[in-house]
Amino acid sequence: MTIPPIVPLTVFYSFCAIILIQLFYYLYFFCRLAFYTEKERVLQNEHPVSVVICARDEAENLSRNLPGVLVQDYKTTHEIVLVNDNSTDEGKYVIEEFQKSFKNINHIQLTQEAKMISGKKFPLSMGIRSAKYEIVLLTDADCVPASEFWMQKMQNAYDEHTEIVLGYGAYHKKRGLLNKLIRFETFHTALQYLSYALAGIPYMGVGRNLSYKKDVFIRNKGFSSINHIPSGDDDLFINQVATQHNTAVVIDPDTHTLSDPKKRWSDWMRQKYRHYTTSKYYKPLHKFLLGLYSLSLFLVYPLLAASIVLFNWWLPLAVFGLRMVLQGVVFYRSMRKLNEADLWPWFWLLDIWTFFYYIVTLPAIWKAPRKSWN
Repeated sequence: MTIPPIVPLTVFYSFCAIILIQLFYYLYFFCRLAFYTEKERVLQNEHPVSVVICARDEAENLSRNLPGVLVQDYKTTHEIVLVNDNSTDEGKYVIEEFQKSFKNINHIQLTQEAKMISGKKFPLSMGIRSAKYEIVLLTDADCVPASEFWMQKMQNAYDEHTEIVLGYGAYHKKRGLLNKLIRFETFHTALQYLSYALAGIPYMGVGRNLSYKKDVFIRNKGFSSINHIPSGDDDLFINQVATQHNTAVVIDPDTHTLSDPKKRWSDWMRQKYRHYTTSKYYKPLHKFLLGLYSLSLFLVYPLLAASIVLFNWWLPLAVFGLRMVLQGVVFYRSMRKLNEADLWPWFWLLDIWTFFYYIVTLPAIWKAPRKSWN
């Protein structure tokens, strides 16, 4: 059977269009993070800070990670608000033991479930509303700051216009393929939300490392508009309240937080399904930009293969090579900034993996999320 001449041309031109779309994202958005340099401040700010951590059955994580929060090098007034949400383990006693040595712990013990409010939003709301200070710094019980300067450098990003500060929540580096896949997906997500924020289009943050002013939370009536959605206490809330002028990013390695990654594929997929159920509630511009980029990633390899088979094989390879060079430069610089440089030698394989990742996470579109946040 003879293939009509229009078919190879259509496939090749479609492939070129996908590459042009990706080049746009890399040059307009992702280069902003790759070549970003944080401005040095002449005056260092030190505001009073309330660190809010919610925990449900997290006794082991609190024992292991809470000291990293409590021993921060921060001379100004600060408190640690610990919301123990209906835990059935020894978390209450772990917190009370820490209170004997650290008087700035504000322990909130919740013993009843909130009706009609899904996920983590009710305990987090209680923690934020109980915070004594205007600047609220959020992290999770399974996270530990990468350095003793986390609190100081995160709050130092505030100025007279800033109301929201986005940080990077990384995962511990461990052996194994799953660890690399989880860390690459986390890096790739951060590459997007940090770059978009630098371009003046902030659309999300991660609750493992996020800060905003209490007034923003109160002024926008907290999570009242998204209480029915199990997830979204971080990304959906930021999607609603972040603007070009009130959002800053901090990528200093001292400001990262570190979490233990999932050890089983099924646990990681369950986590991803829960996270992706919120994206359909994003603002239309954000959904369009994120959707177009995801579509280009999904189509690039099938169209490359079809172009090589149906067209002059060297032309699609040359076009793809241009894309790979630019991607390699952006990934190299961005991974170094986010302390993920060990992933760079594998970036081309991880890029191929992205195609399969979109296939396995596709059920998140229709899969009903769990209502429990932990």
